[in-house]
Amino acid sequence: MDKQQLIKEFINVFGGSEEDVRIFASPGRVNLIGEHTDYNGGFVFPAALTIGAFVAVRKREDKILRMKATDLEGIVEANLETPDEYKDLFWGNYQVGVAVELMKDGIEVSGFDMLYDDNLPHGGGLSSSAAIEVSTALVFTTYYNESKGIKDPVDMIYMAKIGQRAERNYCGVNCGIMDQFASAMGKEDHVIFLDCKDLSYKLVPLKIDGYKIVIANTNKKRGLADSKYNERRSECEDALAKLQTVTDYEYLGVIPTDVFEANKNVIGDEIKIKRATHVVYECDRVLKSIEALNNNDVLEFGRLMNASHDSLRDLYEVTGIELDTLVDESRKIEGCIGSRMTGAGFGGCTVSIVREDMVDTFKAEVEKNYTAKIGYAPSFYVSDLGDGGREIK
Repeated sequence: MDKQQLIKEFINVFGGSEEDVRIFASPGRVNLIGEHTDYNGGFVFPAALTIGAFVAVRKREDKILRMKATDLEGIVEANLETPDEYKDLFWGNYQVGVAVELMKDGIEVSGFDMLYDDNLPHGGGLSSSAAIEVSTALVFTTYYNESKGIKDPVDMIYMAKIGQRAERNYCGVNCGIMDQFASAMGKEDHVIFLDCKDLSYKLVPLKIDGYKIVIANTNKKRGLADSKYNERRSECEDALAKLQTVTDYEYLGVIPTDVFEANKNVIGDEIKIKRATHVVYECDRVLKSIEALNNNDVLEFGRLMNASHDSLRDLYEVTGIELDTLVDESRKIEGCIGSRMTGAGFGGCTVSIVREDMVDTFKAEVEKNYTAKIGYAPSFYVSDLGDGGREIK
């Protein structure tokens, strides 16, 4: 929906006039390389998309959140006086979790009528949850600041942290910071080089003239909380604890490859060695990817993307037949120079770099071959890189 359509639908749902309705937005993200490294204090390389969560809002005078999604039936209500009652909501728990975390910090959150229009695939690995969290946090904080006469811009890194806290503390997913950070801090035509141990970052221009970023959705649904995401994180924590008996590194993601190779046997468990190997070498690939882009070597960047997926398949074991089939079929197409899963895995999406004149052929051939093997069709998104969380004036 465009802005006017969303406002019109808001009035249809909640009534009243248009003059006190405001719209906020926060994008989904695609991670070009650096997967399962963020919660290991390593490097990631995500970018904000031009698709994401848009929310039309009107402030209420009570503590009731009335929330609706344009693609779901019914209105979800939550009373912020008793927020612990809503952790198991099918939809709406992210928003309540954001309110809870802000209130912990002394930010007063009032009630709102809220209509969400989310054009990201849910469970598709493009961080629809982070987009909802950041846009919601921005709504609550903007209105609070205005009520207190605070004129400074909203701290978007703080919005990312609030989103992460909501997902961890309220929704039970022990996630890293990458998704929320990219959704909050993205910039048009740029990728974010983020050091997750201290949230230092650089915006890197994406120079891939003649190529497009093509996202393909397996259309296999999965939820992070009931996947093996938390198990992988625990395996990495165990591996790091063993490495810390012989090294002084605080995070797995900062251990140099040569130091890791010299000490990896102390981990003592072949599975955990595989998990740690992926993390250490994936962080190295992020650094090499930035170097490749700075040298305008898009072919090397594509090679590193391929190596990333292979590691996620063989060492971290978070892909599966759907993601592997999408990647395998993508790599067969002339003009595709790199393809990998993006996101947590276990379903979700792949990201590929495809020569611009081959995008239509790429989509048609990959869809045909994937459908023949899996039994249902994938979906495709050719998205530009966009800005992070903001109010749409």
